[in-house]
Amino acid sequence: MFTIVVSCIALGAFIGFMAGLLGIGGGVIAVPVLLFLLPKAGVVPEHLTHVAIATSLAAIILTSLSSARAHHSRGNIPWHLLTIMLPGFIIGALSAGFISSLFSAELLKQIFAGFLVLMAVQMVFPVKATEVECSLPPAPYLFLAACIIAVIAALMGIGGGILLIPFLTWAGVQMRHAIGFSSVTGLMIALFGSLSYVFAGWATQGLPEYTLGYIYLPALLGIVCTSMLTAPLGAKAASIWPTARLKKIFAVMLFFTGIKIALT
Repeated sequence: MFTIVVSCIALGAFIGFMAGLLGIGGGVIAVPVLLFLLPKAGVVPEHLTHVAIATSLAAIILTSLSSARAHHSRGNIPWHLLTIMLPGFIIGALSAGFISSLFSAELLKQIFAGFLVLMAVQMVFPVKATEVECSLPPAPYLFLAACIIAVIAALMGIGGGILLIPFLTWAGVQMRHAIGFSSVTGLMIALFGSLSYVFAGWATQGLPEYTLGYIYLPALLGIVCTSMLTAPLGAKAASIWPTARLKKIFAVMLFFTGIKIALT
């Protein structure tokens, strides 16, 4: 356990810094590393992917809270949009843990690997920001989109910004509002998604000690105790370092990580 905690402290520091530097969620970093670390804690293969994703999702809660507060202070969050889409995010996130139980760990791992590859492509060829606000789709379509995004995000152990921001910019929301809104919804998806993984894994047999449902608490504590501290350092470095080039390098790393996970 000591090795796991120390490794996750280092992982949290890296996640926080990269989140601040490149504006990415920590799940795409945390899940692959946890897939490697958690077997050392006694997590058996049939539960490995579920525990890695659930632990990553729980770690996003505090990071998203800090980000949401910062965006709220800058007036970047269109709160009126939340009243329409929040029920969809809650329903989708709460469903994800139970939906994940229908998949084998191997199939879930392959889906995550494919998601990493698609995310790498999205980072290299991002959706262009809109310059003018335009009419949003009708409320039922926004609700349905929120459900789908929340399910996918919680199934993959991420906050959902990589899915939500392109959708909102396509729908006519300015980029700064889309990013701010994503910080709030990431918090909701992480919170309710984590709860669903707790309930879905509550009676599961074969999990190691110190798990809460599917969430492995020592790894969670290790990640969150440093990620909050290094995120501001990454944000500061973003004003100096060539972030566009670094994002492309990181995308290449994600691409090959996804391939490696799929073939392992």
